[in-house]
Order: sequence, then structure tokens, then C-alpha cells
Amino acid sequence: MSDRKIPLAGVIGCPVAHSRSPQIQNHWLKTYEIAGYYVPMHVEPQDLETVIRSLPKAGFVGANVTIPHKEAVMQIADKVTDRATLMGAANTLIFREDGSVLADNTDGYGFITNLHQGAPDWKPNVGPALVLGAGGACRAVIASLVEAGVPEIMLSNRTRERADQLRKEFGKRIQVIDWVKAGNAVEDASLVVNATSLGMEGKRPLRVPMDGLQTSCVVTDLVYTPLKTDLIQAGEDAGCTVVDGLGMLLHQAVPGFERWFGQRPKVDEATRAAALA
Repeated sequence: MSDRKIPLAGVIGCPVAHSRSPQIQNHWLKTYEIAGYYVPMHVEPQDLETVIRSLPKAGFVGANVTIPHKEAVMQIADKVTDRATLMGAANTLIFREDGSVLADNTDGYGFITNLHQGAPDWKPNVGPALVLGAGGACRAVIASLVEAGVPEIMLSNRTRERADQLRKEFGKRIQVIDWVKAGNAVEDASLVVNATSLGMEGKRPLRVPMDGLQTSCVVTDLVYTPLKTDLIQAGEDAGCTVVDGLGMLLHQAVPGFERWFGQRPKVDEATRAAALA
């Protein structure tokens, strides 16, 4: 009988039953024939630190973190990566052999990799991007677009103050546009990104007019329930290249899986099917 430890990982949230991460990660474990397990863990906020500190002792090598814990884990981790610090949140934890906790954020990587895979002809430097939203997901989008070399980011949020704050943090490449005028900026955009929850099942629709979409524009939505949002449909109707939000979820999971289980997984049609099952 082997005494080798079986690596464990999981996703921590409150609630967590809706998460598709177990479907994705367990698909990869099966595909690459890795002896490991990935489980959902419902953890209340008051128990978060106790649970995280106990997981390495139970054989866990890491964990994903989802709402509402992405900011709180930054205070619990022993070390935080620069990109997690920049985004003010962490979605991936790595438990080291000495029991210490490293917090990272792979959302920006997931966003930009999904964009390049879904729109391989998109060139970051061809023109401005219009980004809708100013929440946690938006920080990852902006950081990745700035790093990719997008010359200007037109940022619009229902609450302008939050957009103004992001401009202070990310610099003059950000141009803040009032929410009621966001539709006017569509015509000038080479990329349109919905980083709000508007359009998600159970949420209010995204009502920013998309009449000005140019066929050369790339349209992407971080929302993936439904997979074809009204924004994605508007992009298709205008003849644009469209990129749905499921790919971001898949790609952001890659770095964590590689760190935990020692195998870099591929995001392919089988992975998408597993996430949607």
C-alpha cells in the first residue's frame, strides 16, 4: 500500500454550490489521470481564517476563492503576489510545504487569454477599449488591458465615483465617461467589455445602446449565464467578433491547477463541455 499523500484542492465561497470550478478541475484531474480531488467548501466569513489555516494540515495543496472572500483572504495570506495586490483581491491560494499561504489573482490572466483565444486577430494597440463596470472584476480587466498595451480605456460605471477611483489608481490612460453617455462611446471602441453583472440571469438587463458597434470591434461579456447575453447577441447582429465569458472562467483556473497538481491543463471544447454539464 502506498503512503503517498493524495493532493486535495477546492473552492471556498459563501454560497459555493453554484460554482462550476469543481466540474472544470475534476475534468482535468480525470483527463490527465491525476490522483487528486477538488471539492466545494461552503465557509462562513467568521470561519474563513480557521478553515484556511487548517486546510494544509488536511492534505490540501491549494484552493480557489470566490465571493464574498476574495478581499478577506488578502489579510489572511502570509504572502500576496503583486498582481493580487494591484487588483485588491485574490482568487487563488497556494499552500506551501511549510504551511504558509500564498494569495494570487489569475482573473486578469483568464480575461486576456480568453480574449486572445476567442479573437485571435484582435490587436491591443489598434484603438480604445470601452469597459463597462468598476467592480472587482473590472480591476482585473483594466490591469490586463493596460499591460497588453491598449492605448486608451474608456471606463463607464453606474456610480461614477468608483470609476474615478480606478482612474486615480491606473492613471491617465483611463478616460471616465458618464453612464448615460456610454452608448455614445461605442462607435469609437475597438473592444467593448461588459464587466458588470447586468445581463446575468436574475439581474437587470444591460441597457447601454450598442447601435454604434463597428464590424471591426470585438465584443466580450464577463457574464456567462446565459452564455449568449444580449450584448453578445448585439455583437453578432452587428457583425463583430464576439467572445463569451465562459472562457475567462476556464483560463483563470489554469495557473492554479498547474501549481497544485503539476500539470498545465489545456482549455479546449471538452473543458467547455465539462463546465456546462
